[in-house]
Amino acid sequence: MADVFKDINPVLQMLLVMSMFSVLPFVFACMTSFLRFIIVFSMLKTAMGTQSVPPSVVIIGLSMILTFYTMGPVFQQCYEQGHVPYQQTKNLMLAIEAGSKPLKEFMLKQTRETDLAFFVELSGNSRPETPDELTIWQVAPAYIISELKTAFEIGFIVFVPFIVLDLVVANILLALGMFMLSPTIISLPFKLLVFIAVDGWALIVQGLVQSYN
Repeated sequence: MADVFKDINPVLQMLLVMSMFSVLPFVFACMTSFLRFIIVFSMLKTAMGTQSVPPSVVIIGLSMILTFYTMGPVFQQCYEQGHVPYQQTKNLMLAIEAGSKPLKEFMLKQTRETDLAFFVELSGNSRPETPDELTIWQVAPAYIISELKTAFEIGFIVFVPFIVLDLVVANILLALGMFMLSPTIISLPFKLLVFIAVDGWALIVQGLVQSYN
């Protein structure tokens, strides 16, 4: 890609890069650890049965902070590897291509081979001999599919204890003949109590962060 744009006027290169900034939210949300964090926290909120607690802005903020924490070394490498080519050639496209390599390496570590093979085959290209031959357009969708699977697996594990509590409370209410009471409302304090007793937020956050180490 860098070869295509190397002869373009630097002003036009800058305009192209400014236009590419519009896709940065997509890159941050789908090509970093933010994807796993936001899905697991959203499923946790649903499992607990709290409608608006914690607020969505808090979940998003926590996910963003944890993303910067886990992706900090990757972002630093992206800057360092992209800064040197730009200083030497003043070619923004070359700098972007070089700077995206650490991000691609990060995604490859979290991507399943079957997902990656599917998108390589879908692209119509020959099977690459080395990971360096893979393009970010092949790695990114495979990474998203792999992260969705991983996040839902973690979400299932988080969901199970709360479902068990709901079933226990529902059976107790049924045995007592209290058909008019909602089991979800009655079980909510017990779910909160158990979650606080085991320090649930710390366990989930630590587990998610360590899953990238």
